[in-house]
Amino acid sequence: MSQKISPPPTPNTLQTLVTKDREFSWQVASNLLVSFKYAWAGISYSFQTQRNFRIHVSVCALAIAMSVFLHLQAVEIAIIGITSGLVLALELLNTAIESLVDLTVKQTYHELAKIAKDCAAGAVLISAFVAVLVAAVLLLPPLMVLIMSAL
Repeated sequence: MSQKISPPPTPNTLQTLVTKDREFSWQVASNLLVSFKYAWAGISYSFQTQRNFRIHVSVCALAIAMSVFLHLQAVEIAIIGITSGLVLALELLNTAIESLVDLTVKQTYHELAKIAKDCAAGAVLISAFVAVLVAAVLLLPPLMVLIMSAL
């Protein structure tokens, strides 16, 4: 099985990824606001660079919008929100694991790196399937009623 190995990033490329604001990010955040700033930076990074994260955010927003439109009960909307949030959280963890593995193996192929990345991606996939199942169970019955009443 041949693997294409991309060249290591140039120092200029790395500088664009790591801004001056993050120069001392290895230190403990000085206050709660700084902690939230770092967390938001991670979410923003994932949204800007990870296609699947953007897809999950869009589907999550659509599912919650449909829940409100179909007048689901608050607990049903909460269940859809929780399962969608789990998918987003796991996608963030997947991105973190992939970045850490890439940092560790330095753009070379390693079977254990592949396993770590594949397992993290598998966790996202399972959570996404569960979220779709939950959304289908909760959204399809009222959606079918709406469609049947329109006919």
